[in-house]
Amino acid sequence: MHGIASHDPGRAIDWGRTSADYARFRPGPPPSFFDRLAALGVGGDGQSILDLGTGTGLLALEFARRGARVFGVDIAPEQVAQAQAQARREGLDANFAAASADAIPGPAAHFDVATASQCWLYFDADKTLAELRRVLRPGGLLATCHFTWLPREDAIASASEALVLKYNPAWGGRDWNGVVPPIPPWAASRGIKLQAMFQYDVETPFTAESWRGRIRACRGIGAALDEAAVAAFDREHLELLERIAPPNFTIRHRVDAHIFSPA
Repeated sequence: MHGIASHDPGRAIDWGRTSADYARFRPGPPPSFFDRLAALGVGGDGQSILDLGTGTGLLALEFARRGARVFGVDIAPEQVAQAQAQARREGLDANFAAASADAIPGPAAHFDVATASQCWLYFDADKTLAELRRVLRPGGLLATCHFTWLPREDAIASASEALVLKYNPAWGGRDWNGVVPPIPPWAASRGIKLQAMFQYDVETPFTAESWRGRIRACRGIGAALDEAAVAAFDREHLELLERIAPPNFTIRHRVDAHIFSPA
């Protein structure tokens, strides 16, 4: 997220520990997000796309469903395994590998587009840009994007965040202010050319079960706490939701994307 620290003081972050919940409960951006990207030259039928920090393949798999050829990389092997298994189940043209964003396996000038959803903050920008200039074809694009709940505008999200902080006071993903800069500071400081950007809000549907799973899969819980602490948090989160939320509800999210020419 914009303006959020990449690390939590004193806490290791291991997304592999929460891969099962991540794959089952973490929703990807809505179809309108992919439609808008396609209109801006990202994710078209037949494109070759590199998805950095792919996680369980939320972006990569949807691009493949829309006809792109996709290769996703992530440093967590457990995340990659979830993404690859889903690609096989659906028979999609998507492959995945455990690799970092600044060391992409494969030849030079191979991809039309690179994408990075919810993950650019974890990368070394200079090393990653250098690697993208190697693997992207001339005229290739980089799209960085986010799909983030708005705790300052959604009471349920705010209450859930407060409970996360009870169990993990070091969590740095809390209380996002919702500000999306026209040009992210990392890009402005490196002179990266911005081609386009957009942002808009959506109401994303959840049940108590799916929201509990979504929060277990967040960085402050499943990726940071031990199994016993996650279970204790989840029990208390269920009790909280029974008090404050109906069986079905929505959580307001902000969608944003910046499209760059990194050459």
